[in-house]
Amino acid sequence: QVQLVESGGGLVQAGGSLRLSCAASGRTFRWYAMGWFRQAPGKEREFAAAVSWSGYSGDNTYYVDSVKGRFTISRDNAKNTVYLQIHSLKPEDRAVYYCAARYGAVADTGDKYGYWGQGTQVTVSS
Repeated sequence: QVQLVESGGGLVQAGGSLRLSCAASGRTFRWYAMGWFRQAPGKEREFAAAVSWSGYSGDNTYYVDSVKGRFTISRDNAKNTVYLQIHSLKPEDRAVYYCAARYGAVADTGDKYGYWGQGTQVTVSS
């Protein structure tokens, strides 16, 4: 069982930066692929970024096209934490951001992830 707790959300001006954190419980964190999803008001949840489990090839990262160049996902296995650094925030980035975990291979669809955090709100003022 994995429990996930997000933090770091808040109100930020457009153009600003924010770093979201997701702390995971458990001793096998490195074997889990981790993803960040977001859900804007009135919209479906969408994939934002993911990082692979920490295998021999290192941590591979994946992003939806709309956030490439502005979002950076990373993980610190010693701290059981995954991060999402967001730069150049736009009003359309306003959403609840969810952290998710999946044992094994990384995926970019929410139905592949079995563990979810409660979400953290990101609001961008223009």
